[in-house]
Amino acid sequence: MWGVVATAEHRVAAAVVLEARGLSAWFGGRQALFDVSLGFDDRAVTAIIGPSGCGKSTLLRCLNRLHETVPAAHATGSVQLDGVEVMSRDVDPVRLRRVVGFVGQQPAPFPALSIRGNVAAGARITGALPADEDAIVERALVQAALWDEVKDRLGASPGALSVGQQQRLCIARALAAGPRVLCLDEPTAALDPLNVQRIEELLYDLSRDVAVIVVTHNMQQAARIAARTAFLLDGRVVEVAPSETLFTTPSDPRTEAWLTGRFG
Repeated sequence: MWGVVATAEHRVAAAVVLEARGLSAWFGGRQALFDVSLGFDDRAVTAIIGPSGCGKSTLLRCLNRLHETVPAAHATGSVQLDGVEVMSRDVDPVRLRRVVGFVGQQPAPFPALSIRGNVAAGARITGALPADEDAIVERALVQAALWDEVKDRLGASPGALSVGQQQRLCIARALAAGPRVLCLDEPTAALDPLNVQRIEELLYDLSRDVAVIVVTHNMQQAARIAARTAFLLDGRVVEVAPSETLFTTPSDPRTEAWLTGRFG
């Protein structure tokens, strides 16, 4: 259904790789998303911004069905990846989460595994043969801009790494699974400015190969790295536009009010 790496011809033909249509989500009786329709371009960074509690993280987690792992949570509507309806019961959520990877706000390496073992865990869910693991691990760590820093201590615990390095390790683990889309929820919130810059540069570089979707509270970050930005408010998409347009000449007064600090 979904190849690990799409062909160049396919990518040219399908600018939108992932799309939510009429997506609504609930936590028990509380509705968090309302009829959200939003497409995400292949080989580009899309940022999702908005005040706390507006549904940004919920939207991100609905895209690979992580939302449904929360007790009493459910979603309706449509999410399509390369034209395939991923909300269908016929779609294996585990396979989906390999293709639509997710990295959270707090670095979460597997503490019982080594640095190498963490990345290899991402490769193993693809069914990769043990003989191929070393190449996959190296490639993912190179992609995550971490290889040169850890290549001589792959057997060490991830606890020996800095917080920024741990976050890049988690990105490498997701990349080892060969995703079409990489979703990141506030990936730099816990990092110092130097590591923020490293992650931003990394995500920009990764967007040459995969679709990158970033939830962020940092408007400057969205403006720096995202080709398009979506503004959410109270669980609804207010505006989506090229980042330069949204941040300089927003079309909706609610967007302008939030960007200028009048609320939120």
